[in-house]
Amino acid sequence: MKINSGFISHQDGEEQLLVSTGTTVFSGLVRSNPTAGFIINCLMEETTLEEIVEKMRAKWDVSPEVAMSDVEKVVNGLRSIGAIDD
Repeated sequence: MKINSGFISHQDGEEQLLVSTGTTVFSGLVRSNPTAGFIINCLMEETTLEEIVEKMRAKWDVSPEVAMSDVEKVVNGLRSIGAIDD
């Protein structure tokens, strides 16, 4: 899975923005906290939930369960707006 090509990711200070290019059903932008921004950056290339969890655990001291919960929440939110290509 990865971010749909109809979206552009932009870092604005500590905030990650995901902007629709207008070629998707969703029209607007998504503002993300640092954790969600990290997940979005991982999704810029083809990846899996498990790979993102491992990258999060390498960066932060977090349990596999908490990391997976965070990843699933962000990915499901992005899927709901059509921002994920599976």
